[in-house]
Amino acid sequence: MKLSYYVSKITQMNGDHEVHDQNCNYLPTFDNRLYLGQFESCRDAVNDAKKYYSEADGCQFCSPDCNKR
Repeated sequence: MKLSYYVSKITQMNGDHEVHDQNCNYLPTFDNRLYLGQFESCRDAVNDAKKYYSEADGCQFCSPDCNKR
């Protein structure tokens, strides 16, 4: 099932921009996120986010498989 994914425009302290799915409790506000599109996996969404921000990472809560930690 495809989900809509967004990347945060806000840089985290480690330099990453987090990628969140549409259902994430930590999804940034509308003004602080960029819509990436619909993807089958967070990996595809993170790869797409890297077109905008070279340091992109999956949210540890909604996309833990794509989180570097």
